Amino acid sequence: MSLLKTIEHNPSFAPREDKPTAERLISGSPEFKTWAQDASHDELVRTGVWEATPGLTHSIKGTTFEFCHIISGVVEITPKDGEPVTYKAGDSFVMKPGFVGTWKTIETVRKIYLVVTPKA
Repeated sequence: MSLLKTIEHNPSFAPREDKPTAERLISGSPEFKTWAQDASHDELVRTGVWEATPGLTHSIKGTTFEFCHIISGVVEITPKDGEPVTYKAGDSFVMKPGFVGTWKTIETVRKIYLVVTPKA
C-alpha cells in the first residue's frame, strides 16, 4: 500500500450521485457527484472530488472540518450573519466545525475535498 495518493481531478470511475435533502435545499435543483478517492482506516478522514450544479443550499458542518480547493466553477458561501465570499477555480478555503451558512453554486463547481470528522 502506497502512502502517497494522487487525487484525480477527472476520475475515470463512476461517481456517487445525489441531491440535497429537502431540509438543505433553498432554491434550484442542484445535483451532486462524489468521486471518493481515499480514506483513513476508520473513515474519519476522507478525500476526493465533488461536483455540484447550480442551486442554493444550507451548509452545516456540525463537528466536521473540511478543506476545499476549487478546480472549476464559481460558488458563493455566506456564513450565517456574515458577508458572502466568492470562490472560483484555483481558490482554497476551510469550513471549520460549527460553520453554518449557505452554499450557492453559481457555475457548476468541481472541488477537491478533505474532510476530517472527529471520533464520536
